[in-house]
Amino acid sequence: MRSIIVYCILFIVSLLLTACAAKRPVLYPNTHLKEIGQPKADQEIDDCISLANSYKAGGDRTKEIAKDTGKAGVVGAATGAVIGAITGDFGRGAAIGGAGAATAAMGSGIMRSDEPDPVFKQFVEQCLREKGLQPLGWR
Repeated sequence: MRSIIVYCILFIVSLLLTACAAKRPVLYPNTHLKEIGQPKADQEIDDCISLANSYKAGGDRTKEIAKDTGKAGVVGAATGAVIGAITGDFGRGAAIGGAGAATAAMGSGIMRSDEPDPVFKQFVEQCLREKGLQPLGWR
């Protein structure tokens, strides 16, 4: 049981260490971008991101990850309990199932956490278009 917990902790730590930085819009090099230059365009992106944050255009990813992790832990524990009841070790089955499912859900959430909320992306892209810039996507 302890080895499973240690592996789960190591998995989570490794995901946190390899998590990507927040994505930003990529701009098409139209006439306006060429006129103002990339440093000014980067400032415009920062301004649009700040505006989106001030209007709370993005969801709270931390709460979403926590909620998904909790749900997965409950389902995993129930599944593990059934398997444990069949094999004769109810408690261990529930603990292993719950820990495994919660770890998988948290890991998946962390890997997706660098993805901006769809409404947040639309907000920033609209803001950039109003400034004469043409967003192509996010990296």
